[in-house]
Amino acid sequence: MATIRIIHEDRTLSAPDEIRAFLQPFGIAYDCWPVAGRVDQDASAEEILQAYDPEVKALMARGGYITADVVEVTPQVPNLQAMLNRFNQEHRHAEDEIRFVVKGRGIFYIHPGELAGPLFCIEVGEGDLINVPAGTKHWFDLCADRTIRAIRLFREKAGWTPEYTGDDLASRYEPLCFGPRYLPGAERPRLQPLVKL
Repeated sequence: MATIRIIHEDRTLSAPDEIRAFLQPFGIAYDCWPVAGRVDQDASAEEILQAYDPEVKALMARGGYITADVVEVTPQVPNLQAMLNRFNQEHRHAEDEIRFVVKGRGIFYIHPGELAGPLFCIEVGEGDLINVPAGTKHWFDLCADRTIRAIRLFREKAGWTPEYTGDDLASRYEPLCFGPRYLPGAERPRLQPLVKL
């Protein structure tokens, strides 16, 4: 399940309805798809796409997407840091960035701009679907295990490339992943801002 942190307000959201309500004014769609018993997380890309075919086809029809694939990133990927450096700088895309996480975790930092709202981050994990709309300033990083497997959808067969903003904002923040999930009613540790000095 996803977790949102509004960084400079030291506020955390983790209930799906809270998350949807918070993201809606920014045009960001969030949903949860069931994963238990659906398909092995390490199945082939074809098997994963087949397991989620009804949901993927519905998204494609609604959003005009023409292709879907499965991306897998692990610590064993050659030149992993160079690949991550393409996305851990503030950028935007000419089309939506849609991810459904099958395995692992990652974190999107969203920078709506001072007039639109505060900088916030959303950690996504297994079962989370996020759609960051075209033109949204953001950056992405992996969590400590540096593993993610996700279904992606595109409107163009070639996919998209990042359009960098030139803002160094991302360099002032350490990747922040929230760690283990806490049971309802369990005391949560106080989260500290992770701004680099």
